[in-house]
Amino acid sequence: MEKNAPVIDTLDLNAVPKNSISRYWLKIVEDGMGVPMMIPVMIAKGNDTGKVVGLTAAVHGNELNGIPVIQRLFTEIDVNELKGTVVGIPVVNTPSYLRKKRRFLDGVDLNHIMPGKENGTVSQMYAWRIVNKVIKQFDYLLDLHTASNGRMNSYYIRADMDDPVVRKMALLQNAQIIVHNPPSDGTLRGTAGELGISAITLEVGNPNSFQKGMIRDGLTGMHNILGYLGVTDSEVEEISDETVLCKKSYWIYCDHGGLLTVLPAATQIIEKGQTIAIMRNVFGDVIKEYKAPERGIVIGKSVSPVNQTGGRILHLGIIDE
Repeated sequence: MEKNAPVIDTLDLNAVPKNSISRYWLKIVEDGMGVPMMIPVMIAKGNDTGKVVGLTAAVHGNELNGIPVIQRLFTEIDVNELKGTVVGIPVVNTPSYLRKKRRFLDGVDLNHIMPGKENGTVSQMYAWRIVNKVIKQFDYLLDLHTASNGRMNSYYIRADMDDPVVRKMALLQNAQIIVHNPPSDGTLRGTAGELGISAITLEVGNPNSFQKGMIRDGLTGMHNILGYLGVTDSEVEEISDETVLCKKSYWIYCDHGGLLTVLPAATQIIEKGQTIAIMRNVFGDVIKEYKAPERGIVIGKSVSPVNQTGGRILHLGIIDE
């Protein structure tokens, strides 16, 4: 495997040598100096043709846990036994990754505007080229994310559970929670689904950090998928019967500002009417206690005490009984 990755304008998987692991820098757009903005591409290709499995991370620049998941997977792939191709994009949103920011250069969330536009804004064109230069070549997609700043997540999956293949992909992650989430939602996963690519989103922990346990769990899920699809000879671990399936989910928001204490832990099941958070003013007086509107499970929550009106409290999953 070459240590120095060549720069390419177009990703042609047919031109990648068989029985090898290759690295490239793929040009996506240019900055104001005319200097190319590039993404790193890792490709493991076996001797036998087969399915193309794509792995993406850091669509938001501060979501880091997915990067070592992809890196470690490529160190564990034996190309001599590989039947097909695995493509890893450890950093999709290079400009935001370098700035340690969630959003793109123009302040837009890339994962809300997919598939972008061929002739659009700065973020729209970047998104469009990611989809058309890379994603369209996949048969399957696993898109790795984390929580946003000031929040924490359980290890959970977003997937269209009405699609049998996608449902199996989600269950094979052995995640703590799976949330049913149809495509056509402006996300990279949703766009892949619209293109006929079986895709899931993995929410792997918290932002701006490496969490060993989350990375390990994400890696296990990757091996399960590759083994299930027959791309590798990986032994598929049994599907956990502890995974909680949710038919939908939503965030609960504050209607006051102040210092917020969120009481339940991630993955905790809460009952309707249960106190989930307490808001105090800067003098320490209790302004309001927030109650759960219905029974559900805590997928993620705010961990930043300072919270203004309209701030998030917790992400509630409604359990599919």
